[in-house]
Amino acid sequence: MKQSVLILCTGNSCRSQMAEGFLRSFDTELEVCSAGTRPASSVHPLAIQVMREAGIDISGHRPKSVDEFVDRPFDFVVTVCDGAKESCPVFTGKVGHRLHIGFDDPAEASGNDEEVLTVFRRVRDEIREGFLQFYNETVAKG
Repeated sequence: MKQSVLILCTGNSCRSQMAEGFLRSFDTELEVCSAGTRPASSVHPLAIQVMREAGIDISGHRPKSVDEFVDRPFDFVVTVCDGAKESCPVFTGKVGHRLHIGFDDPAEASGNDEEVLTVFRRVRDEIREGFLQFYNETVAKG
């Protein structure tokens, strides 16, 4: 049976989009969605760029509201907010397992273009590691 994962953050423009892209690349049979409590108008261009560098195209993704998914059950709901600076969204739908894997918000990075890009790459790599571990230790064993 196909497992389902919903990844939640605030804007659904960076972290949750990257996590969705990575999870889809780990397992094409996995049903993966991402959403935010206050969705941005578009996926952040630097998130698209750094994911492309990793061989994953998320340019066709769009930010979605968590409200779109409230009537759907999920095996896993994973929040990716950093916890210290943000309040993590809550999903009120039917959920098998709730987890939190927090990351800095790269959209908050400041500095020149190269410094900001460095933050996006660092967060991308942390998301790849965190979600590969989640996939291997939790999803793949299910």
